[in-house]
Order: sequence, then C-alpha cells, then structure tokens
Amino acid sequence: MQSSAHEQVTFFNDPEVGLRAIVAIHSTALGPALGGVRFWHYERDADALTDVLRLSEAMTLKAAVAGLHQGGGKTVVFWDDPHAARDEKFLRSLGRCIDALGGRYLAAEDVGAAPSDMDGIALETPWVTGVDAARGGSGDPSPLTAFGVVCGMRAACDVALGSPDLSGLRVVVQGAGHVGAHLAHLLVDAGARVSVSDVDRRRLAAVATDLPVEIIPPAQTLTTDCDVLAPCALGAVLTPASVGELRCAVVCGAANNQLAGNDAAEALSARGIVYAPDYVVNAGGIINIAQEWAPGGYSYAAARAATAGIEQTTRAVLATAADEDITTARAADELARRRVAAEGGPPYRPGEPCVMRAALLARRRAVA
Repeated sequence: MQSSAHEQVTFFNDPEVGLRAIVAIHSTALGPALGGVRFWHYERDADALTDVLRLSEAMTLKAAVAGLHQGGGKTVVFWDDPHAARDEKFLRSLGRCIDALGGRYLAAEDVGAAPSDMDGIALETPWVTGVDAARGGSGDPSPLTAFGVVCGMRAACDVALGSPDLSGLRVVVQGAGHVGAHLAHLLVDAGARVSVSDVDRRRLAAVATDLPVEIIPPAQTLTTDCDVLAPCALGAVLTPASVGELRCAVVCGAANNQLAGNDAAEALSARGIVYAPDYVVNAGGIINIAQEWAPGGYSYAAARAATAGIEQTTRAVLATAADEDITTARAADELARRRVAAEGGPPYRPGEPCVMRAALLARRRAVA
C-alpha cells in the first residue's frame, strides 16, 4: 500500500469562511475510511498534502492491524493559530465538505481539534464520530488512546527489559497535548518516573501542576537517558541521525508517523531498540470510536476492554519481527496488508449497505 494508491484526494476551499482543507481517502477495502480532522499550520500546500497522504495511509494500516472493519482516511485543515476558536459557520462549511463525500469518509478528532469541533461538523453531516456523549457519541478519544499506548508499552518493555511492569522505569513523554497529558497521568499511576517536554509552556505548566513529573527542554528530549521514549507530538521525529542519539531501550508513543522513513526503522533495529509501531499502540482512539456502532450503543467499559487488546497485538507484531528477522515496522505493515488482502473487498460506494454506517446514521437522526 503506497501513497500513490489512494482512492480519492479532495481539496476544499470556502473563501467566505476562510476554509482550506484536504481530505484523503486511502482505502475503503475493509469499510468506510475513518480518520481524524487535523487543524495545523502548514508553510506550503505541498507540506499539507504530504501530511494527509501519510496520515490517511497509516489509518488504513491502523484499522487493519487492530482488527476493525474500517478503512483509512484523514483531513487536514489549514489553521494558523492553534489557540483560536472556530465558529459555527466555519465548522458547518467543513461539515458540508465531509458530507459531500457521501459517507466514504468518517471524520474524527485529531491534533488541534476538540469534541466541540466534531459537534459543529455534525450540524451538517452524520459522517462524523467522537461527538459529545450527550449527542450519542463517544466524546474525547484521548484517554483511551493513552491507555492503549500503556498497553503496548507493557508488551514492548517485556521484550526489551524482561518485564511488563512499568513501575520504577523512567519514561520521557514528548508532547503534553491531549494524549500526552493523559499518558503522563497513567504512567505516574503505574509507578513510572516521568519526564515531559513540549514546545508549549502552557501545556507543560498544566501537567506539572497536576503531576510529580520532571520538565525537560524540548531540545533534550531525544537525548535524555531513559528506559522508554514516548513520542506524543508530531511525526518524523525518528531519523537515522536522531536514532543514533537515543538513550533508551524502547520507543513507544502516541504520535503518528514517528519514523521519517524505513531507514529509521532499520537504525532502531541495528541499535537493539525495541520500537512499538505507532499505529499499533495508538489505535485506542479508533477502537473507542468503533464501539459507537456496537449493538446497544457506545459503552466505555467495552471500549476499554477492546483497547486492552493492544497489548497482545503488540506482542504479535514483535514476535513476527523476531520470527521473520524483519523490523517491527515492517512486521506491522505485513500483518495489516495480509488482513486487507484476505478480508478486503472493492472500494466502498455510497449507497451500498454497511452496518456501521447505518447504525451511525440512525443514531444521528435519533439525537438530532
């Protein structure tokens, strides 16, 4: 599955409200493409396109390896001020853009977004997930995303350090956003010694106020001596050069596309650093959303139980890598590809039956 194999890439522009966005549908072979809406500042249009292509492909792999009947998609919205609020007109326009895709793409929350954004998008389309629980949704997926990372971390530490117990381990969390902050809480609760870095001082201050964590400068994140490095900010932080500076036994975090390329995975393997593939361990968010379509409606307990399965999935990926003498990144890709090939069908066409989509639409109509 290469970026050139995307089923659909759509550019949207609404000058009246200042909306510029790109939606990429990588695959609907296993079901409707699910992926978050990312609000971010891009210096160039080409940077946004590269980001949305990479992220949407990763969503296909994530859903496949997690055993979900979903494909991969993503939306990136050009957004210069990360602290600026989005008004209803803007979100309604974005909702109409998503609705125009006919349900082939299901939107969710991503970097820079909040449940309130999903609520605004839902005013114009039923094809959005993660809306407020009062509207029949599952709300913020960050807590279960962080929980899934902890589950994957246990498996990786068992392989690298001989025990899944996180107590006493030093973990460096890069990024104190929604998922990173929740992850820091869970790690402290597990008895780990946690250090946190972020370019946003307000986020750091909030985490440091709530938790007994060490704050480290962003420039020192990748070179700090630790047991586990948990990238939870933006992607491409792992290059052959940066891997050469790592002082950890495990890399396991929530950020998407942590590897700048396959050579980074090879570099990690050569150094004996256990890398838990990002889209394997950060799948808690989409597993959580998938529970919105479960019989009887969304259940947090069921979503958490399903997310706990990430530990066994991670073990399977690490075992495959060892058995086949390949990198863990390639092992995860191979497992995902095999499932798509074995179970996947032709691209989804609007109007075709889909249990998940039907349940979502019925729920949206019920709470409208």
